[in-house]
Formats: sequence, structure tokens, C-alpha cells
Amino acid sequence: MELYSEKQQITTAIDVLKTKQLTLGLVPTMGALHEGHLQLVKKALEDNDKVVVSIFVNPTQFDNKEDLEKYPRTLKNDLNLLKTVSKENIMVYAPTIDDIYEGKTVSQNFDFDGLEFEMEGKFRSGHFDGVGTIVKRFFDIVKPHNAYFGEKDFQQLQIIKKLVEKERIPVNVVGCEIHREDSGLAMSSRNTRLKPAYKKAAPFIYETLTTAKKCFGTNSANKVLEWVENQFMKHDLLELEYFIIADAETLKPVKRKSNKKSYRAFIAVYADDIRLIDNIALN
Repeated sequence: MELYSEKQQITTAIDVLKTKQLTLGLVPTMGALHEGHLQLVKKALEDNDKVVVSIFVNPTQFDNKEDLEKYPRTLKNDLNLLKTVSKENIMVYAPTIDDIYEGKTVSQNFDFDGLEFEMEGKFRSGHFDGVGTIVKRFFDIVKPHNAYFGEKDFQQLQIIKKLVEKERIPVNVVGCEIHREDSGLAMSSRNTRLKPAYKKAAPFIYETLTTAKKCFGTNSANKVLEWVENQFMKHDLLELEYFIIADAETLKPVKRKSNKKSYRAFIAVYADDIRLIDNIALN
């Protein structure tokens, strides 16, 4: 498996692929890979001749320094996992902070037409400027034909589509379904940090989402919102940060349901000091 830590190295290798007219997919990750990431890589391999998997814990998208420091870094294990998918057709780009930011670890400022101010944007200041900055840099370096992102971070997916549209970047952004543990808990690198009691309690998040979806068919958005908030008020271990039903395109909270629009429910929950997010399509 080809491992690159410098952008000059990987751009040279990519230039060779492009001269051979090979298609290239990109799967950006922060490492600590799990089966959800591997599903993205498998999808990318189905669609492209070669796939670049970036492994980089991006400091500019963390508003919490402690969260950045605690984020798991498991490069050796990540490489072994990727080898189980393909040893020949995956290129790994695991750069240093200096290789990406060249001594200036700051975000570019973006206008995502208001998508950045909803949900996560209200709770994580500057987060989406950090996401936009690193994804744009990876697009500039790798110049992929296709790029793959999971729907667990649905707001991020919509923002990256907006980034591509507004910056006129020639890449096709592909959203992939949420991959879940057998319990229903959305797979996340943060799950490995859950203490046993919280790991046992966490599937309640998806259970609540699936019931909310059923309720949404016959109840107003406000009724569903109240019901979800009550469920978490009664829960001993999980603390609800937010539950929002929003228009899937604009991400704005729904005021009145329309048969002509698609809606999703979004949730953020604290399990002790671990923040978990999830979402579900409602119609």
C-alpha cells in the first residue's frame, strides 16, 4: 500500500495516474477508521480505478482543544484495516499539519448560503470554516473525480456540496448511507471512548429517532420535538443537546410540514463527555 506524508509526493504519483486516464476517488477521514469508513472506501473502489484515503486530524475544525487532543490517532491500525479492502488500489495520504497549512494553521472564511449557521453551526463556532478549508485543500491536492462522505454528518455533506458549487470545483460529491453497529448506534471514531454504561445506553439515540420518524407521519413537528425532549429528560445517562426537524435541502427547522419537501431529524447527545450525533430521513 502506498503511503504519502508530503503533498509533493502524492501529487507526483497522481499526475502519473492522470496521464494513464485512470479515475480517482477521494475518501477524506480523520483516521481511527471503522467499518463505516471502510464502506465509503469500498464504494469508492467500485466507482474508480484508484482511491486516495486521507488520514488527518484537522485542528481548524475543532472548537474544543481538549476534544482535539483526545481524538484517537491510530495510523498503523488504520493502514492494516485498509489493506483488508485492497492492497493495490488504495493510496493513503497522511500529512503533517505543516504540510497542509505551511505554518499558518488558520481557516479560510466561507459563505455557505446560511447552511453553516444551522444546527452544528450554532454549537461549534468556526467548525464549518475549518471543514471547508481542509476539504478544499484536499480537493486541490488530489484533484479527484469523485469524493465520498457519510450521511452521519449530513450537514457537513450539504456544506461540501455547496462548497463545490460556489467554488466551481470539478468533483462529484457522493453521499453514502450511515453505517450502524448491530445495536443501531451510528458508527463513529468517538464510540471507542464510550465507557461501558454509556455504550450500553447510546443505542437509545437511534431508537428515539426511529420512533420520531413514525410519529412524524401523523403529528406536527412541534409534537415530535416535545416527545423527544421528554424522552431524554427521563433518561439517566444521556443528555440531549438538540433535536431538530429540518428541511433536508436548506437545513432550516420546519415550521409547517409540506408534502413537497423532504425532511430529516437531527440529534446531538452527550454520553458523559462524548458528543454523539445522528440523523434520519423522515419522508
